Formats: sequence, structure tokens, C-alpha cells
Amino acid sequence: MIAINAIDQLAEPYDIAIVGAGPAGLAAAARAAELGLSVLLADENPAPGGQIYRAVTTTPVAKRDVLGEDYWKGGALVERLTKTTASYAPGCTVWSVAPDEEGGFELGLSLGGRARLISAGQIILATGAQERPFPIPGWTLPGVMTAGAAQIALKSSGLVPSGRTVIAGCGPLLYLLAGQLAAAGADIVAVLDTTPRRNWLSALPALPDFLRSPYLAKGLKLMAAARGKLSFRTGVTALAAQGADKVTGVTVTRGGKTETIACDALLLHHGVIPGINLSNAAGCAQHFDTVQHCWTPTVDDWFASSIPGIAIAGDGAGIGGAESAALRGEIAALDAVRRLGHLTEGQRDSHAAPARAELARSLRGRRFLDLLYRPAETFLAPPANETIICRCEEVTAGQIRDTASRLGVTGPNQMKAFLRCGMGPCQGRLCGPTVVELIAQVHGVSPADTGYYRLRPPVKPITLAELAALPPSEAAVKAVVR
Repeated sequence: MIAINAIDQLAEPYDIAIVGAGPAGLAAAARAAELGLSVLLADENPAPGGQIYRAVTTTPVAKRDVLGEDYWKGGALVERLTKTTASYAPGCTVWSVAPDEEGGFELGLSLGGRARLISAGQIILATGAQERPFPIPGWTLPGVMTAGAAQIALKSSGLVPSGRTVIAGCGPLLYLLAGQLAAAGADIVAVLDTTPRRNWLSALPALPDFLRSPYLAKGLKLMAAARGKLSFRTGVTALAAQGADKVTGVTVTRGGKTETIACDALLLHHGVIPGINLSNAAGCAQHFDTVQHCWTPTVDDWFASSIPGIAIAGDGAGIGGAESAALRGEIAALDAVRRLGHLTEGQRDSHAAPARAELARSLRGRRFLDLLYRPAETFLAPPANETIICRCEEVTAGQIRDTASRLGVTGPNQMKAFLRCGMGPCQGRLCGPTVVELIAQVHGVSPADTGYYRLRPPVKPITLAELAALPPSEAAVKAVVR
């Protein structure tokens, strides 16, 4: 592996550029490099692993049982990459992907405060997942954070929330994080499960596959470990963080009764959804997945997007977990190598067959989890008008409802013009799904009918100094000369 620590060390062009060093990106980069192609793996984090394997090579957490054996499997993916000639650029932000004049692609990168444009023949976006927004009254108070953020602090720095900690939401990660934090010494006073009980009815038809899947044993082990040590409260139908300068408690409604639990930290989690901003800005088609209830890029059996030459692998193309993400990265890489003429279709298919078989096994039972842990409507579209939805621009649920109703706004792009929601530094990551839900609710239509933001580069913040210092492109030079 060739470490890239400065923007000038980047070569040009690369056969394949891969964005994201989680399980999908690591597997894709390793496979493509093993087949003799020049590969760039760019990632914003300072070390490889993505979210699920974050800091797997650098974490200060020495006790293996704190993070669980599944976490440490990420080390094998990193080790495989280190044995190749792939170029790996940590701390590198990819803010643009666009077609170039040669039939390939031009990527805008920032590294160490400097920006550069490079070219690549094929692109694999392995941008992974993000947590689904979980806006409740008071969620902007200091001391309230997402469960994923708490997990980042634990894996990267060995830190746990101080004082009385409450975890709230739904999904398998709720049990995983509760167990990890408790094992690391956190004082977890309550775990509040918001999973709607009626979800069991919709999930029941998918139960047979789940019972034959690898999820069953892992799930039962996680639940048993967490419930045996911690206070779980199910059937939660409403939440609100309390406090003035910081969170001091959380008000909980369950079974028609309301109580307030004192806490110093509140961790929120409502599952994960694909991180689609970069693929969206690149022009890749997307659709609304009614099972996972989120916007998802449209890909084929080889994870190729609607833009020829751009593949989307891992959880960025639909949530499936770390094991399936690595397999999807492997498959996407094989097809990218084939498109570049280094494999025949037959060779590609032969190489991919073992990964496809493993992928089918790893995804068996996924539908059951998606249906079981679908968030309740009251959390997808918060009923309290004062709840802040767009944290960047401080836009509330009431403002969005009023604008949609009174001014006839029917989509999130039109809403930008009135309220600027989605125009802040996060570029809609924290508000987009909820804005769509609220508009759909007002007009009595589905999120699919409402649509999603149309994003444009740069999809991540970049300074004017970086943009101004970019070397002029050949086309720009010719335009000036003419």
C-alpha cells in the first residue's frame, strides 16, 4: 500500500478511484489492486475502517470484548490492502465527481488544506451509511448526540459519556452500543426502545428467512447481554430532551403515561440509511426504498449506477451490514476491472461467484430487520411544531408545515428557496429525510412522490482559497486563449 499524505503525492490518472475506506472500499481497492490496476482509495478519516471498523488499527480500546469480536474482523480487510500497491489517502475529502473529456471522470479532492483535480477511468463510491435523522424537542441541547457519535468517541479515543446516560431509539445498533458502552464503564440508566409494536405484524412474513440467517444468533446474543445488565423500557411513543444550557433529563411517554428520567447525556438512534450525497451530486439515479424507508441509489446486479463508469458499493447502495458491504465492494471492483478491459465477462463471473454466494447468505433475514425496526411515523415526521429540523439554518417543523401548506410547496428543492433548509454545511444530511416526510405528510402523498434534494458539488465544505488555488484545467486555458 502506498500512503498518500500530501496532495502533490497523488498520481494522475488512476484506473479506479474509490471513495470511502470502510469495508466496501477496502475490499474493492484490494481486489482491483490485486488484479494489477492502479487504484486510489480516498477517505476523510485519519485511519481506515469506516464507521463499523472505525480506528480498528489505532483504537486505544485494548480489551477485545468491549467492542466485540465482529469489530476486530476489520483488521483483516486493512491487512489485505496493505499487501497491495493501492494508493491510500487518509484525511482526504472528495467533494466532486464529474465526467471528463476523455470518457473517464474528474474528481475534486482536498487534503491538508489544498485542493486538486485528478482523473480516473472508473469510480466506486463506498460512502457507507449515515444515521437516520431523529429530531425531537431539545435534540440540539449540549449533551444530546447520536449513538453513532458516541461510538466514534469510544472507538477512536476510548471515551464514554460522563454521568447518567440514556440511550433512545430503535434498531440492532441500540443493543450493540448499549453493550459496548456498558462494558467500557458508562453509567447507562435506561435504554428506551421506540420500536412500534405493530411492526411485528408487517415483519412476520419475513421471519422464516431471518430464522435461517446469521443475524439470529448475533441478535439473540446482543439482546441477552444488554437486557441482562441494563434497564430497558419498550413501547416508547414520544421523547423530549429537557434542559436549558445542557440536557438534564428526557421526558418519555409510554403506555399513555409520561415520566422524566434525569440524565447528563442522551444518545439518539433510529437506524441507518445510505449516505447518498456524493452519488446524488454525481447525477446517479435514486429511488425511494419502501422497505428500508429511505432514498437509495439505483444499481444493477454488479452495483453499477445509472451513470456508466460509476459503481456504488456497500451500505451507500442499501443497508446490509459490514459483512455484505465488503462482499459488494469485491463484486463492484470485479465489474469495474472488466469494464476497463482487464477481465472478460466469464472471468469476472468466475471470480465473483464465491462472493455472490456469501452475499446471499449474509443478506438472508435483512428484510425482517428492516421491517421490524422501521421508525414510527411520529418520529419520522415530528408532531411538535417547535422541533428544529434543519440544524444548520434552525428551521422548525412548524415552519416547514406552514410553508408546504400555505405556499403550496410540494418538494424539498422548492422548500430551499423559502427556508434555506438543506443549504447549510451538512448539505441536507441531517434534515433531508425529515423535510421530505413533513412535506409528504402535509400533502397526503408518499416520500417517493415528494422527491429528494438535487445536490450539486461541492458536496463537502471547501474553502475559497482551495478553489482559487486549483490549477486551471486545459479547457479553461483554451477558453482564455481563444
